[in-house]
Amino acid sequence: MNESTIGILIVIGLYLMMMLVIGFIYSKKNDDANDFYLGGRRLGPFVTAMSAEASDMSSWLLMGLPGLAYLTGICDAAWTAIGLAIGTYLNWLLVAKRLRRYSVKTNSITLPDFFSDRYRDKSRIILTVSAVFIVVFFVPYTASGFAACGKLFSSLFGIDYTTAMIISAVVIVGYTALGGFLAASTTDFIQSIVMTVALFIVVLFSVNVAGGWDVVMNNAKELPGFLSMTSIHNAETGGADSYGIITIISTLAWGLGYFGMPHVLLRFMATKDEKNIKTSRRIASVWVVISMGVAILIGVIGYSMTKAGAVEALEGSASETLIIKIAQLLSQNGFIAIIGAGLIIAGILACTMSTADSQLLAASSSISENVLKGVFKINLSKKATMIIARATVIAIAAVAVVIAWDPNSSVFSIVSFAWAGFGAVFGPVMLCALFWKRSNKYGIIAGMVTGGVTIFVWKYVVRPLGGVWNIYELLPAFIVALVFIVVVSMLTPAPEKEITEEFEAVKANR
Repeated sequence: MNESTIGILIVIGLYLMMMLVIGFIYSKKNDDANDFYLGGRRLGPFVTAMSAEASDMSSWLLMGLPGLAYLTGICDAAWTAIGLAIGTYLNWLLVAKRLRRYSVKTNSITLPDFFSDRYRDKSRIILTVSAVFIVVFFVPYTASGFAACGKLFSSLFGIDYTTAMIISAVVIVGYTALGGFLAASTTDFIQSIVMTVALFIVVLFSVNVAGGWDVVMNNAKELPGFLSMTSIHNAETGGADSYGIITIISTLAWGLGYFGMPHVLLRFMATKDEKNIKTSRRIASVWVVISMGVAILIGVIGYSMTKAGAVEALEGSASETLIIKIAQLLSQNGFIAIIGAGLIIAGILACTMSTADSQLLAASSSISENVLKGVFKINLSKKATMIIARATVIAIAAVAVVIAWDPNSSVFSIVSFAWAGFGAVFGPVMLCALFWKRSNKYGIIAGMVTGGVTIFVWKYVVRPLGGVWNIYELLPAFIVALVFIVVVSMLTPAPEKEITEEFEAVKANR
């Protein structure tokens, strides 16, 4: 390793140590499962907003989005970002306050708890189905985060992939198992700041290396479709490919996923006061728009850096290493630049870690709280509950490590699939639970099952047919689940008076 690489490694090492220290500090503040999984509902507006968005973005923000813009221009990346920005805002506007209020009313500490308590499901079928889908989609999702960390360290420092992946997993599991939700939320807040700093360091440095803003724009205009919102640049042919209305709608559908993301929805449930949600919504929405816009801009600038000879031409999945290449280039400019490069790499880690820790907690709570205590009715003392909670985090992480063992495992295809899964299984259910009084447990169960099944069917059977069927699986699965909730609810008995009265009380904020 040269001096700049060693310097970057030191910065990252200090960053990882800080995460573990935070976990140790918050380990003393967890008295029971409510503290461990929901932080005792005492998150402030800034931490609520930034931890929710940091846990959402994953390494896709600093690797996937710039890489996509670098290869094909702004169209695909921008429509995806627009869909996510709209979804973020609507989730905060429609779901956040009512979910916080309703979950307090039902005294629920996990998402499956809320659905089961909301519909008084004594059969525990809702708990079981919810927990199964959370584990099915979250364990591989967590594995993708571990894999991303392993690939990052392996490509940057030449460290063995498996070793790097395990070290990353140990750090993430360490502060999560120690400090639980409060540690995860606090580190996510810090990581969102690191991500933001990393993005702006990259932009300022890369524009300068590329030759200035005018050069960047002139180079981008030379490529057919690169700056269009209705076509994408095709590097192989040198021309532009059409980006039709069906593709645009399919891409915008990414925003529907927010209504069903357990690790984001838990932040709504954990906020200290519902009066803070308006402030959190503004902070979250502004940060999401700016961060995704800057990430796309980095991809556009990256092309000019390649044309200037500063960064090698990147093809295929290699485009996702654009920011890593920029960080390596920056580190060659002295001590301060090495620190800046270290922050950029730490920002990529922050994206991944902030998502992985939240996923671990959500999957862990499904097993320990919903399956062991909810389904099997295993009564545990406070101390035993905490031991089980931490042991479950470690066990789930161990399974995720095994899944991530193969260095050739795909990261972003797993993220896309899991995002669709959560959006279809829990999104329609959440909206109906909060806003439709006539919905009942039979409809909710039907919606969850059909949403989850449709994801698999559309992904592996229908979408490969191509043409008009080539639609992101989240959109058709979301629609199918919503239809089944409505139809089954209307064909089965109406909810009991106790349930409808509670709904009205929450609606009226009594």
